[in-house]
Amino acid sequence: MSKLPKAHRFIDLSDYGRPIAKLIANSLKHTAATPIHVTWAFVICGLCAIVGIITGHYWVAAILLIWKSILDAADGELARVKQTPSYTGRYFDSIADILLNLAIIVTFMFVTGAHPLLTLFAFLGIQLQGTLYNYYYVILRNNLEGDKTSRVFEDKVPVALKGETQQSVNILYGIYRILYKYFDLTIYHLDKSAVNATSFPKLFMTIVSIMGLGSQLMIISILLVIGKIDYIIPFFAFFSLAIFVFIAIRRILEHIHLK
Repeated sequence: MSKLPKAHRFIDLSDYGRPIAKLIANSLKHTAATPIHVTWAFVICGLCAIVGIITGHYWVAAILLIWKSILDAADGELARVKQTPSYTGRYFDSIADILLNLAIIVTFMFVTGAHPLLTLFAFLGIQLQGTLYNYYYVILRNNLEGDKTSRVFEDKVPVALKGETQQSVNILYGIYRILYKYFDLTIYHLDKSAVNATSFPKLFMTIVSIMGLGSQLMIISILLVIGKIDYIIPFFAFFSLAIFVFIAIRRILEHIHLK
């Protein structure tokens, strides 16, 4: 199953692992494995990649980061093929992502000797870039009757779905809000009108998808493999300027669409 109706699907550059993720999900469909188990698997992949970075095994780290990205898609796919969507899984996935992102970027700081302030900007940049892409994507999905496990505004605790407890949803939602609230608010205030947008062209969404987490991990992996580890933190710190470019382009496209 896709997150969008077929007529509105676009090429998601950050979702290159989806075909393999679907194979993994289908292979686990009739097993006791749950989406949470797969999420833990990508956490382990991320932690092993950090060990690879610290020990200088950059090729190994790069491969593990790509596998982390694939498994990050596989947990959601497994939830769909088993028809067991859950807010517990959705929030746990996002919490794991942001904590791993922080751990990875701090690891690069220690390995490369990057300035802590630049490292902070890089981490904030990674999160804001991903938030912008997710913001547009979730709006698109909600407008087009796609997957609605993710909401445009995560401003209240959702009612637990079948198979999960309200207590687990409450706890994970609270952690999620602490970690993501200000990133979400920042992007919302930068582009409030996106909520009421009537058009998100496919090509535009494809280009913006380079800010998705999968694309970010691919960029990191490529820089590791070609021996440019020192470029990783500066790249993500300064690439955040593209956020303003994409917002401006979206507004122009919306203006043209409404004419």
